[in-house]
Amino acid sequence: MLVTLLLCLSAFAHAWPGIVTHVSDGDTVWVQPLQGGEAHKVRLLGIDAPEICQPWGPQSRAALHAALQGQVVEVRARTRDSYGRLLAQLTRQGNDVGAWMVGQGYAWSYSYKNNAGPYETLQLQAQTQHLGLFSDGRALQPRWFRKRFGSCHLPTPDTPH
Repeated sequence: MLVTLLLCLSAFAHAWPGIVTHVSDGDTVWVQPLQGGEAHKVRLLGIDAPEICQPWGPQSRAALHAALQGQVVEVRARTRDSYGRLLAQLTRQGNDVGAWMVGQGYAWSYSYKNNAGPYETLQLQAQTQHLGLFSDGRALQPRWFRKRFGSCHLPTPDTPH
């Protein structure tokens, strides 16, 4: 798994430093490039955080906000998702932010079909230690939450400040 993640990360074509200006939820931030230009909406690659209206959504957003708001990060991106967000790995002071979010129990490792997510080992450790959302029997992966309840439809600010 780690080798796969490293190979994927080495394939990133565009890396740049920026400052986090806004945290929308537990896996989406706005990053202003240090070189100037418009802020970019960035979705953290490899994780899936709870929706803001579901259990652990506010805690996940708060954790990411506390870790990144106003901080310089390196953005490694190569594509956009269907919502126009950059899909990127973020690092802060050399530390992988997605790995930290999963390891602390604020997000799931994003899995697709039958493929384990890139942070599966960290997720298993957090589950074993009952950290964060993994201590809560109500915690439901966002894809299952949306399938069962729909999207949040809550008026939450999602623009950079």
